[in-house]
Amino acid sequence: MAKSTKSNKQGPKPPAKKAPVKNYPTNDAPAQSVNEPDVAYSYGKQVVAAALPVSSVLPILSAASKKPESQMTPLEMMDIARAGISKKDLEAFKEKTALDYDKLAIALAVTRATLINKKGDEKFNTSLSERIVDLANIYSYGYEVFEDEARFNQWMLRPNMALGGQAPYDLIDNQFGREEVRDIIGRLDYGVYS
Repeated sequence: MAKSTKSNKQGPKPPAKKAPVKNYPTNDAPAQSVNEPDVAYSYGKQVVAAALPVSSVLPILSAASKKPESQMTPLEMMDIARAGISKKDLEAFKEKTALDYDKLAIALAVTRATLINKKGDEKFNTSLSERIVDLANIYSYGYEVFEDEARFNQWMLRPNMALGGQAPYDLIDNQFGREEVRDIIGRLDYGVYS
């Protein structure tokens, strides 16, 4: 008679994986290596760590926020807009996006003088701050998807067939256009041709 063998009801155990080393960039210090898993889940009695992708995108409005605008909740964006965006943050946004004051004024639906007349830490009103935060959200999302700031900045200024031949920049002067541009970026993120 053959001996019966017990079957392993849990199936084969996966090999133990070492948590990946991640580099966290900061504005003022070189990247530091940190060993930490993003997610741990139980498989039988063994705990397995799985790494989730870490965004290397930094906030555009860095004085107003510590995390990228594309990863903020609507409530966080609302609080920042209510507190007001400073001229210093607008300057950082201007530099990162390679938009001059004329293009920014068009995109934000204000006069050029409105943007230029503020100084340093002076803040824009809530309405304009809200538009700046929304625009920063679009650019932050674009930088995350394109993984190249200069390439995304160029994409914003090029005609796009998905937008009827208009450049995304041509649509961002109002809420509906910004939503359309955000939608196109989302489609690119999910691999849908746009």
